[in-house]
This record gives sequence, C-alpha cells and structure tokens, in this order.
Amino acid sequence: MISADKLTLREKAALLSGESVWDSRPLPRLGLRSLVLSDGPHGVRRQLGEGDHLGLNASAKATCFPTSATVANSWDPVLAERIGEALGAEAAALGVDVLLGPGLNIKRSPLGGRNFEYFSEDPLLAGRLAAAYVRGIQSQGTAASPKHFAVNSQETRRMSSDSIVDERTLREMYLAAFETVVREASPRTIMSSYNKVNGEYAHENRHLLVDILRDEWGFDGVVVSDWGGGNDAVAAVKGGGTLEMPSPGLGSALEILAAVEDGRLTEADLDVRVQEMLDLHDWIESREADAVDHDANHALARAAAEQSVVLLRNEGDLLPLAKGTRVAVIGDFADTPRYQGAGSSQVNPTQLTNALEAVPFSGLDMVTYAQGFRRDGVADPALASAAVDAAREADVVLLYLGLDETRESEGKDRDDMTLAANQVDVLTQIAAVNDRVVVVLSAGSAVEMPWLEKVPAVVHAYLGGQAGAGAVLSVITGEVNPSGRLAETYPVSLADTPTASAFPVEEEATVYREGPYVGYRYYTTAGVPVLFPFGYGLSYTTFEYSDLSVTAEGATFTLANTGDRDGAEVAQLYISRTSPGAYRPARELKGFRKIHLAAGESVRVTIPFDERTFRTFDVEADAWTVEAGEYRVLVGASVEDLWLDASHAVEGSAPSTTEVPEVYRTGKVTDATDADVEALIGRSLPTAPAAGARVALGANDPFRAMHHAKSPLGRLVARILRSLIARSEAKGKPDLNLYFLYNMPFRALAKMTNGAVSMGMVDSIVILANGHFFKGLGGVIAGFFRQAGASRRLKNELAAEATESVSI
Repeated sequence: MISADKLTLREKAALLSGESVWDSRPLPRLGLRSLVLSDGPHGVRRQLGEGDHLGLNASAKATCFPTSATVANSWDPVLAERIGEALGAEAAALGVDVLLGPGLNIKRSPLGGRNFEYFSEDPLLAGRLAAAYVRGIQSQGTAASPKHFAVNSQETRRMSSDSIVDERTLREMYLAAFETVVREASPRTIMSSYNKVNGEYAHENRHLLVDILRDEWGFDGVVVSDWGGGNDAVAAVKGGGTLEMPSPGLGSALEILAAVEDGRLTEADLDVRVQEMLDLHDWIESREADAVDHDANHALARAAAEQSVVLLRNEGDLLPLAKGTRVAVIGDFADTPRYQGAGSSQVNPTQLTNALEAVPFSGLDMVTYAQGFRRDGVADPALASAAVDAAREADVVLLYLGLDETRESEGKDRDDMTLAANQVDVLTQIAAVNDRVVVVLSAGSAVEMPWLEKVPAVVHAYLGGQAGAGAVLSVITGEVNPSGRLAETYPVSLADTPTASAFPVEEEATVYREGPYVGYRYYTTAGVPVLFPFGYGLSYTTFEYSDLSVTAEGATFTLANTGDRDGAEVAQLYISRTSPGAYRPARELKGFRKIHLAAGESVRVTIPFDERTFRTFDVEADAWTVEAGEYRVLVGASVEDLWLDASHAVEGSAPSTTEVPEVYRTGKVTDATDADVEALIGRSLPTAPAAGARVALGANDPFRAMHHAKSPLGRLVARILRSLIARSEAKGKPDLNLYFLYNMPFRALAKMTNGAVSMGMVDSIVILANGHFFKGLGGVIAGFFRQAGASRRLKNELAAEATESVSI
C-alpha cells in the first residue's frame, strides 16, 4: 500500500484530475497505472476509439440489461445483485476499473429527462435496489460509483442550476437512498452531481461530502466529479471532492499547487484526498472477477425483464393469450424497439431481439405486421389505414406504442407526459374495429393515458434491455405470471403533479417548493386521485393478506396465493403517524418483500423495522430523532391497496412542536405561497431577472444564458445552438452534444478540453460575451500562451520527478 507521503507535491496535485476522457492520471514512478472509468448503469459502455461521454461513438459490445427504472418494478434486491455481479464481471473483462452507476436520484417529476436511468420516487426502494447493484458490481473487484450526489432532479441547466431545498427534505428524500447505499454496500466511489446544493457546487460542498457523507455515514472512498462538473479545484479538495474528471489538463493541478504555496490550502488537506485515490488503486489491484458468459447474461437480462413487466390493465381477463391465438402485430416499436435510454448510458448490446423476431417463438400465430405510425410523430394516413386493415384480420391486436428517442433523453427534460398524437390516433382507429387490443408500452417514465378505457389490456414493458421483447411475450402468453409493480406513481395528468407549475426551471435557482411531498407522498396526503398508484401491478393469480401482528421488531402477517396459478406478490409496508408531532406525509414506505407462492400456498411473512423506520430529521437539533407516539402500520399490495392495519405505539423523544405553514401539514403544497416556501427553507426566495433583460454573464452561466447576453455575438451563438437542437429533434435523432453544450457553463471549457483552455481564458471569453469583444479576445490569446507555458513546465517537472527512485 502506498501512502500519500511517498508522493511529491506536484504528483499529489496531478493525481486529483483525469488524464483523458475516461482515464485517471498514472504515476509510473510509484507503479500507479491509469484507472479506467466507464459508464454503466445498465450495461458497460466501454468507449472505443476517440472518447466521448455522451454515447455518440461506438463502444464495445456488452449485455444491455433493463434500465434501472425497469428493474425497480421487480422490487427484487436479489435480482438486482445478480445484475450487478454480471455488470462487474463484464466491466473487469473489458478493462474497466470504475463503473459509473447505478443512478439513484429521486424522481421529483415525471418530466425528468433522465428518469429512465433512476429507480424510483421513493428513497427506500431506490436505496435498497441500488445497494444490491453496488454489492454485486464490487463482488467482482470493480468499483461502483452510485450517482449523482445529490439533489439532481432536472436536465435543464443541469450543470449550473442551484437546488434550493430545506434540510429536512434534503435528508429524508434526496439523501436517504445514498445513505442506504453507503451503509449497506460500502461503495468505493461516489459521483457528485453537476448542480449546486443550497448555493454550493456538489463537488465542493463540505456539508454534503464531509459532514454527512464521510463523518456521519462513514464513507471512506473517492468522490469523482460528473464529467465537467468540477468548478474550483482548490475548493473541491477542501470540500471533499477527490477526483476531477474528465480532463482539465494540468490546469487544476496548477491551481492546487498555487493554493498550497500561498497558504490557502495545506498539504495535509491535500494528503487526505490523495490517500483516497491511493486506497482506490490498492483495492482495485487486488480484484478477482468471474469469467463472462454472454449467453448466460442474456438469459439474466431476459429474466430481469420478465420480473419487471407491469400488467396495468386486463379487463375481461383477456390475458394471458392461448397458444395459437391469431395476432396482428402493429406499431413501429415492434420492429425498432425502444429498449434503453439515450445518452451516456447507451449500451452496444451483445444481441438484440425485436418483437417481430420473438413472436414466432411465443406460440402465437402472427397473421400480419403493420408499422402503424411514423416514429417522429408526423401523421401518416396510409400507415394508419394499413394498421386498421391488419387489426380486422386478427383475433387480438398487439399494439406496440411508446416514447421515441426525442421524448426522453439525457440532456433534455420532457415537454409533456403524452404519447405522440399519431400513436393515439392509430389506437383509436384500431379499437373501433377490434375490441381485443393489448397495448405494449415502451417508456422510461410515466405517461398520461386518456385512451385507457378504449383498450382492455395494457402491458408496460418500460425499457427492457436487449432481451425485453421475448420477456414481454412470455408475460402475454402466461409463460411468466406478471409480478412487476410500479416504482413510481402514474398521475392522471401532468397538471395533477406537485411540480406542474415549477418543473423544469429555466433560471439558476430550482426551489423545491413541495418539500417532502414527492410522488405518492403528495397524492396520498393531499387526496389527489391518480391513474395507477405507487406499488400497483396486476397478476394472473390472486393474493390474500391476513393475521397482522406488530411488535417492536416488525410486522408479521399471512400471505396466501388464492388463485390457480403460481405467482409472486410484492408485499409492502407503510407507516402513518396518527398522534401530534412533526409534519409528515400520510403514508411512507418502510419495508417490502417479494414472495413467490405456488397456487394455494400460504406463508407467514415478516417485514422488520429498523432504526430508520420511524425516524424524522430534527432541523433545530441537526439530528435524527424518533418521536414518541401512535402510528398505523399498513400492509398491502400498493400504497392504495392496503389490506391490513394495526396501531403501534413507539417510544422516543417528545413530539416536535415546531410551527410550519399549514400547507406542509395538509400536503396541499400546490397552494404554497412564496411566504410559505420561505418559512420552509429558512431563506428568501431568489429573484429571477426580468423577462428580456440583458444580463452580465459569469463563468458559471450556461451557454443557453447567452440568449440574454449583452453581446450580439453571444445572442447569435445561443440562437444557433437552439436552432441546431430543433433541427436534430425534427429528424428524430436528438444531438446529445448540442444538449450538453446548450446547458454547459462557460467554466466547463476549462474542465473538458485537456488543458487547451484555462480558467483565465474562460474569464476572457465571458468578457467577450458581455460585449467587450477586443478586451475579451486579447485575454483569450494571452491566456492561451500563459496556460500552455505553465502546463509545459509542470509536465516537464513531473517527468523529471518520475525518473527518481522511491521506497514504498
């Protein structure tokens, strides 16, 4: 094991930033090679050729598992850990040392563009599944990097937004899943998020990275920045950020060296971060991984998809379909499946099956296929007419609908929750000629379904990975009894969501006005009807709950399969406080078990309590507390289908008497005034600039802010970027580089150009954008030569030191 005192000061400074897009900086003198980091929430994206971080260039083939949003519907940590093991082994085989995932941010709004990559709106479910992934990945000697820490809820302005959230909501909603992962799985790294949290960038936020993550939770690993997410290299060292990625050249090292020289940073502070990197190297070098069997991993991907499919509707028991049923397969998604998200998580699958290829192996008789609609949303009467003709010829229609690649993607939040109008139009026409329609839905997040009553069956495949097509047909034919349960609420409409008027936010400050009332916590407390509740999903059998017994250790009850088919049920435990105390949602998930039962079988099930079951965060005491009082313990099949109910007295501290605005006790947070929100967050709300006002830009403003720049040239650049984005979306192929650039702050030019641009040059570029063309241009030119000279000198000095011997 190498200790930090064996490194020179220059080596220490250099070790804390990347050498290239995917590689950490090596120190050959000490035998430290580059560590390879790679995207990998649902498959290893090992970049080939010229590196990029958005999934644009080719990557090595790897198993494409269902996305996290899909696997979350399985509610099965054992399955999640098996997926993690396969991910870790494939990463090791591809030479990847750190796998960047899983993603476990809370789904604050259905419009979140990256929701397909996250597990749930609930921190308990997200945390337990993510912890299982991490355990599996790291069992193969590959370091996991759960992300994005923290409060990263929107793609709009994601690199320069400021998440303003009260401390209690921060702890109970947005940090709780990460706490579970750290305490239960000990990840070797964690990725910080792009955004600020209450005014400080996450990668240098000492409250997050030291006070909570390290001192309270006991994390002792590396905090790696999201790509281009570094802001101030010196502040990061002080604040707990370890590794800045991807490739700021030696600019950040120069900043660190200058700070040590002038006393702004002590070498002891630097040594703490350096030792974290050295410990990571030591852990990785001792790894052993299983051999990779791609066929077995493909089978695992199919099993994961099968366990995650959610049967949302089955009127008249249309499903399962008998062998030999004559089906018309309709919809572009049957031929060109939407099986994963777009962006940095995009995997090059080892194999891929679409529905047309899978139907012949399902036992169903496909009489015809029709495309039905154009994927880009443009109406095509000829395609619709052919689909109607196809529907007339079949006993049952399998109608494949979904969100296309332009409607949910990294780098862009969704505009609405609807399916494309041309898809809904085809559905309406088909339902008019055939009343036996099964909608197979492919989407990474919730959608509105005003068309639901027109069809008897809806099978939600989510984004099922490379083997998802066959998995869906296994459910449709009854070979697999569906056991997926929704890990997020499906509201009736976007207007019903607690963030409908405030998501996404275009300005810098993103105020979490709703507090802890996210997802089902809002709907159940405020009494807002939903389309499908959290935890919901149908089965081909029936289950009965009975005989609830509650003790200080947990809840025990009997679960029986009362139908004639084997099946699995997800039993869910919620608590509800009934006596006075701190405000809290009407129901909160506190435990779950997925239980497989043969037809007619029954079993006693225990869901244990732990130290976090009844706790709340006391802001005044800056500590967790369990309030004494009466609670209801509720057990059932979803947050609204609760069949068992018992009162339970809990011992603890005196109930809180802290006053809060009434809307935060009733949950009717859409009625919260600015004064209510200020009382919750304990500060004045930020003021947005007047519409159309010209503003002075700073290094942390995104390129999109140039719409309001004082410089006509800056405004022109912003308009060109927006025009190019619109053009790519119209083609049905969103340009992720353009999304990234549009939301990228000026400072990222110094963080992602391998030293070609310095922070001093960034400041001059900002001067130029603020209307001082010649002054700015002169500063850019002078800064280029200064940066090149300083980096060259440091590079030579490091090379000279590398020839020296060292005793380790």
